[in-house]
Amino acid sequence: MLRSQVLVITALVVPMAGSNEMLFRFEKPSDAREWETVNDRVMGGVSNGRVEVTEDGMLRFFGSVSLDNNGGFASVRSLPNERDLSVYDGIFIRIKGDGHKYAINLRTDLEVRAGSYRHRFETRAGVWQEVFLPFTEFQLTSFGRKVEDAPPLNARSIRSVGFLISDKQTGPFELQVDWIRAATGSGLLDKRGSSSG
Repeated sequence: MLRSQVLVITALVVPMAGSNEMLFRFEKPSDAREWETVNDRVMGGVSNGRVEVTEDGMLRFFGSVSLDNNGGFASVRSLPNERDLSVYDGIFIRIKGDGHKYAINLRTDLEVRAGSYRHRFETRAGVWQEVFLPFTEFQLTSFGRKVEDAPPLNARSIRSVGFLISDKQTGPFELQVDWIRAATGSGLLDKRGSSSG
């Protein structure tokens, strides 16, 4: 059974040939145009989330979260571009956070108001982490709430990938993303790394 998170701190684990696909690599500042922010301002809140691609090739999602006016979230997501990732087991990311908990959101062909499939993960402040998130553990949410008896995520139709900070975590935040891949679970576990789930 796959663990919910595989954190590899000391070295990159290279999956077996053919077992991963690079989805996003951030090579130049203009790549930020392929991403958009969606913050609680759409609901009257005042949180401020922004996105940029740095000169050294990282996606930087940053800003500040406030609970004022019933707000409390900031998010960023890629522009729609449908992909069939059904031959893979999940999403593999290399990130550096600030100690906050984040979520990765996947949007599919399933039409649900303010809906996405979500998987949360924790970060360690100032530490690069490699995190594997199995498709089977993503949960459908609508307006941030879990949808009961929802169908499983359809990896044949992944239309958008995004990151979210919520859960009443207020104040400044910053998440850097080096790359985002689709990967199989085999070949990710490595004796040099550490796992938590």
